[in-house]
Amino acid sequence: MNRTRPLLAILSLFFLAISLVLLWFVILSGITRTSPLRQTYFLRADTSGISGARAVSQWTYFKVCGLNNQDCGPARPDPPLGDAWDSYPSGAPAGLTGKYGGHTTSHYFWYMWRFGWVFFLLALFFETLAFFSGFLACLGRIGAVISAAIASWALVMLSVAVALMTATFVKMRNHFHRDGRDAHLGRYAFGFSWGAWAALVISTVLFLLAMLERDKNRYNNRRSTYATDGHDRVVADGPVTTGTSGRRGFLGGWGRRSNSGKSYDGRRVKDDY
Repeated sequence: MNRTRPLLAILSLFFLAISLVLLWFVILSGITRTSPLRQTYFLRADTSGISGARAVSQWTYFKVCGLNNQDCGPARPDPPLGDAWDSYPSGAPAGLTGKYGGHTTSHYFWYMWRFGWVFFLLALFFETLAFFSGFLACLGRIGAVISAAIASWALVMLSVAVALMTATFVKMRNHFHRDGRDAHLGRYAFGFSWGAWAALVISTVLFLLAMLERDKNRYNNRRSTYATDGHDRVVADGPVTTGTSGRRGFLGGWGRRSNSGKSYDGRRVKDDY
């Protein structure tokens, strides 16, 4: 078995594990107040003066919280961004509110974060599958093919997730700035998200390299099979004539034809070459 493939598979698993850990940091933000989850949020903004909102709001994966991820609202899947304030809010920046999410969120932000939220979970699912299938890549080429395929799907899912997340919260921050409010992106959430993406890219490339590695023993055996003519003689080394017939060798040049007699109208004609 090729010794390079297990090494590439182990390195792939290492970077895939890093990506999974960083992804879990993003998803679990707001669940506990331990570091670094306490500092992990997508956006922090001044929401004072908005009806039903805290003085400072932080948007995490499952919740909308106050400063330092305290005073959080209830955790629920795919929360609308307008959970930070009441329905039909007054004082909220224009462009953020609308009829979606119980008349709290605009059409754009409702769908952008809804799809981004789902793609994070899809990426987590495929990354987990790729991690466990990655052990098969240590055993052979078929395992590497399976791991590379699953990791590629995970990379597609995570690429869409981080792209939608970035677009959503950057535009949301800009709306707060235009309204004269302080707002900034969470460097931990963005760093973890893009770090998970970068680690997954490296892992996928390594799985692909492991897939492309050929078995040297099989390659040498196949090469020796094609290089012999079945009688323990190497044909590729030069022109070889088999038997006494003087026929052309399999890979060699033309041999000397033996003198042969041909009969035409009862006479023998001798061919000289």
